[in-house]
Amino acid sequence: MQRSDQLYAGKAKSVYLTDSPELLILHFRNDTSAFDGQKVAQLDRKGMVNNKFNAFVMRELEKHGIATHFERLLSDDESVVKRLEMIPVECVVRNIATGSICKRLGVEDGIDLDPPTFEFFLKNDPLHDPMINEYHIRSFGWATEDEVKTMIERTFQVNDILKSMFLKSDMLLVDFKLEFGRQDGKLFLGDEFTPDGCRIWDVNTREKLDKDRFRRNLGGVVEAYEEVAQRLGVPLD
Repeated sequence: MQRSDQLYAGKAKSVYLTDSPELLILHFRNDTSAFDGQKVAQLDRKGMVNNKFNAFVMRELEKHGIATHFERLLSDDESVVKRLEMIPVECVVRNIATGSICKRLGVEDGIDLDPPTFEFFLKNDPLHDPMINEYHIRSFGWATEDEVKTMIERTFQVNDILKSMFLKSDMLLVDFKLEFGRQDGKLFLGDEFTPDGCRIWDVNTREKLDKDRFRRNLGGVVEAYEEVAQRLGVPLD
């Protein structure tokens, strides 16, 4: 597998072309950011932890019948993935109310949500990822009606799978975001699933074990990521 030109660089990952038109290399960097890039830092080992964490989760989801773009680990901080035409929409599930939903709706932080909530957001940094609904998605041609339905169904399936997996390791999967893309007319789960894009709390203390440690200046960000990985049995060595 030969790495070629850089296709895209986000806040914490870079994407490279390869010698195969169907495959890309996903490079997890040590960069971290919050508040639309207003707060940034370099955190040692973060790229490695997130790369291997994402590989573990994607493989678990594949075992449960969720089609993902993940192909294989390439190095400590790189993975080979399918090249997708990404849908510019984030699918967000919340099992517990915290963060932006509390500010928007004036609800108490920490309330268990039964059933979980589901929200769509437009993936657009300059617009601060505004909330949208399925009518916007269809009207502006970001996805078809069938794709919208599939994204909702698969996001809830992922929630069922991962919520149970985290709970078995004494952790609460509070919320998370997913992104999807197409290849040859088929929909795949793309992007990543790491503590950068979800909230994870200890089941007993509700200690934060995710990027909120960075957002809220709690320290020990990578150490928390490593603890989550260790509890789940993610091989980091």
